[in-house]
Amino acid sequence: MIVIDEKVLNELSARAKASSRQRMNLNYHCGDSDVLQRMLNAMEPPTYVRPHKHENPDKREVFVILKGRFAVIIFDDNGQIEACNFLDRDKGNYAIEIPPKKWHMIISLEENSVYYELKDGPYNVLNDKQFAEWAPEEGSENAIEYLERIKKIIGN
Repeated sequence: MIVIDEKVLNELSARAKASSRQRMNLNYHCGDSDVLQRMLNAMEPPTYVRPHKHENPDKREVFVILKGRFAVIIFDDNGQIEACNFLDRDKGNYAIEIPPKKWHMIISLEENSVYYELKDGPYNVLNDKQFAEWAPEEGSENAIEYLERIKKIIGN
């Protein structure tokens, strides 16, 4: 049995804060070959998750808010925002499912934010995600500037 409680969330958030990427995951799946990938993701602002999609192989992805606040952005093929949904328990917005082949990113809007993620497996680092060429690479000089521009557009 897996129990996800406040202690687990707080410990994961502390590990995310100590990480150079400002995020940390805790896997619950049995390995990369598992057909259902399950994990907690703790993210601290201003971590940057480059827009990406899951295609070939197609994979769905589900984010369920446990603590904090997130924005989930959907883009068209040219990098224009199609939709923005805020995961916020206080506002009654608990989860979102991203279909395969949709460009998306998730943004942490508060410290100590954690979500539960489910994604089709298996996981293969070589083809798990395709990164958007129209968005800067993680760790590049332009990444945080791009993130701040997106946050202004969505009103955060």
